[in-house]
Amino acid sequence: MIRWIGTALAVVLLVTGCSKEPEKKELIRPVFAVQAGTDSGGSGRSFPGRAKANQEVDLSFRVSGPLIELPGDVVGRRYRKGEVIARIDPRDYEVKLQDAEGKLERARSALKRAEGEYRRELQIYKQDPGATSKTAVDRKRDQRDQAAGEVKSLEAAVQAARDNLEYTYLKAPFDGVVTARYVDNFQDVRARQKIVRLLDQSRIQIVVDIPETLISHLPEIEDFWVVFDAFPDHRIPAKLFEVGTEASQTTRTYPVTLIMDPPKDIEILAGMAGRAYGRLKSTAGGRPVVPANAVFTPDDEKQSYVWVIDRDSGTVSRRKVTLGPLAANGVIITEGLQPGEWVATAGVHSLHEGQKVRILEKGRG
Repeated sequence: MIRWIGTALAVVLLVTGCSKEPEKKELIRPVFAVQAGTDSGGSGRSFPGRAKANQEVDLSFRVSGPLIELPGDVVGRRYRKGEVIARIDPRDYEVKLQDAEGKLERARSALKRAEGEYRRELQIYKQDPGATSKTAVDRKRDQRDQAAGEVKSLEAAVQAARDNLEYTYLKAPFDGVVTARYVDNFQDVRARQKIVRLLDQSRIQIVVDIPETLISHLPEIEDFWVVFDAFPDHRIPAKLFEVGTEASQTTRTYPVTLIMDPPKDIEILAGMAGRAYGRLKSTAGGRPVVPANAVFTPDDEKQSYVWVIDRDSGTVSRRKVTLGPLAANGVIITEGLQPGEWVATAGVHSLHEGQKVRILEKGRG
């Protein structure tokens, strides 16, 4: 019995002596980090909007009458400025013009007679005052002036008749494409009744709403561009066209309109959704820029630091840096850091020298 107990104890001691103590696995902390870049202005935030034509108008006639010319396939057609889109029957307006011109011709003849009679009466009065009277001269002068007034009135009537005849043509006020037709050919239409809708697609606009807290920074933006959802690989340069002067009462945003030339390889249609971006003016001059939350200053020091991450070893080291002015996408580092180095941007007060980390890229700024 004693021998058996001794054997069992020896086995236990042998097994215990051979087993190794488990190794402690080193913890690797995930941290958000970015590469120190140069201040290229940064795109910052983007704002959604929708495309609209540079000009868009519902065209109508200024006169009434039956349509005699309106292509059935007018929608989708492109027209040059001044080209006829539709036409009203001009016969009634031609008759009115001829009537006005006839009245004007008769009035001019009457004026010519009245002018002659006035001159003769005035000549007689000058040569022999007893042969006529001042009252008779004044009467002839009044008749002449009345005839002249009639001529002016009829000249205006003739011009109005000519204009009305011209208004029987509906012409494109600018180069554009017809996107809607509201009436059918041979239909009687009224003055100012909508006939077609014309869009100018030579340039494109997009309207975005900018918060009132950011509207004052618009002058600091030197480049704008737009990316439409339908064409995510196309970055279209844009220019600031118009800034609304009154904020929305509900959203406290200002409408800002950007304008751009349409790309040649894609077609941007009115109503397409997209996002507008802007690049702030550069201030760093090629020096490295990091997000402001990457920089920290210990309570007992006045020196600023960043945690620099060695990608090869996966460890962090505290680095002294000298801060410059704020940039569009962070703070400028004038000394202590090179563009391209990785710095931690979160948990900077809880890291320690030589700590193992794993980078979670969060993007710049």
